[in-house]
Amino acid sequence: MRRSALNLSAPPTKKPGPLGLIGPGIITGASDDDPSGIATYSQVGSQFGLGMLWTMVFSYPLMSGIQEICARVGRVTGHGLAESLRRHYPHWVLHSAIVLLLLANTINIGADIGAMGAGLHLLIGGPVQLFVLGFGLLCFLLQIFIPYRNYVPYLKWLCLGLFAYVGILFAVKIPWLAVLHATFLPRFPLNGPSLTAIVAIMGTTISPYMFFWQASEEAEDQTLDPTEDTLLRAPGQGHRQLGAMRAGTWIGMAFSNVVAFFIILTAAVVLHAHGITDIQTSSQAAEALRPVAGRYAFLLFSLGIIGTGLLAVPVLAGSSAYAFAEARRWPVGLEKKPGEARGFYWIIAVSTLVGIGLNAVHLDPVKALFWSAVVNGVVAAPLMVIIMLLACRKNVMGKFTLPMGLKLLGWGATAVMAAVTVGMFVTFGS
Repeated sequence: MRRSALNLSAPPTKKPGPLGLIGPGIITGASDDDPSGIATYSQVGSQFGLGMLWTMVFSYPLMSGIQEICARVGRVTGHGLAESLRRHYPHWVLHSAIVLLLLANTINIGADIGAMGAGLHLLIGGPVQLFVLGFGLLCFLLQIFIPYRNYVPYLKWLCLGLFAYVGILFAVKIPWLAVLHATFLPRFPLNGPSLTAIVAIMGTTISPYMFFWQASEEAEDQTLDPTEDTLLRAPGQGHRQLGAMRAGTWIGMAFSNVVAFFIILTAAVVLHAHGITDIQTSSQAAEALRPVAGRYAFLLFSLGIIGTGLLAVPVLAGSSAYAFAEARRWPVGLEKKPGEARGFYWIIAVSTLVGIGLNAVHLDPVKALFWSAVVNGVVAAPLMVIIMLLACRKNVMGKFTLPMGLKLLGWGATAVMAAVTVGMFVTFGS
């Protein structure tokens, strides 16, 4: 049961220290630049040069809008997306959404864990499969024994290694006129490879796991704050809660896309410009950082992959667990102890173990990461349709149904994802 309304007039409690300012939107944005994202952006930059820089500007309002909509559902209803779907839609809609999510997440988990193992192998050598197993178990154990919010801020220090890509500004000559032209006046062929690349980019920036994760975390954050209640019960808190959520979401997505922009730019000016147009290994991807970091390129690349993987794998497994457990009416929450939410943690365990198992087929880590992003892109469009229909229903959102601007942004993002996915299939092989 939610808190009594007697607490709703209490002044907001200050969050302890600067780390307490890190909310679900910031965490979601940081986890978006996961190993799949790094590999996808590196692959696209090496293959198309500057030609795909425009996607970072184009995707920013779309990804921010759909994430704000998901977060809004969590804040208004006090439930994750799966719980809201269970309450208001037929079971086949709920189960279809969960199957799509689990498919995309499990492939993504396997690819991310594989990349982390390859990253450590790049640093110290040794058995990649053993590293894959170790990282998978580490991610699972961290989620069981340490509340996610407690260790995420420290993982972000590892992720700061991604800003090494921004250092390309000072290391090599950048053709700025060409960069500006490619960013704001793009030209690209409409064929199978380019549309597949766009689907991969959109799939790693607008990912299904982010939808479910942020909605559930917003609801959980709300539950943990004694001064807050669901906006259906306490509509007077709407301005404060939605304002903070919106700012965190748009800032988090901006962080994600700025880093992604420079990863593409780095791969374009270092790899593509020197004839490397198809990255096959983690070593080749790491070479993009050599002008910036010299002999420390492999170190920075590996730490970035490992840091973002440790940040993202729990988000992937956690979003699967939230969705499945909410659908089954099981207790949920990363703040709960394992004995309080056994089914929830079992889903995390199974998702992680299956992801580890996918690496037994010895897929190339870079290719696996790229294609996991494509799968995310294909799965995202139908899930976005379901989310938009949910968020527009007055019997779900009350007075907080989507305002016109956010509705147009959400449906626009959905239409773009559907269009590029259909285009990819129509032109595949051309």
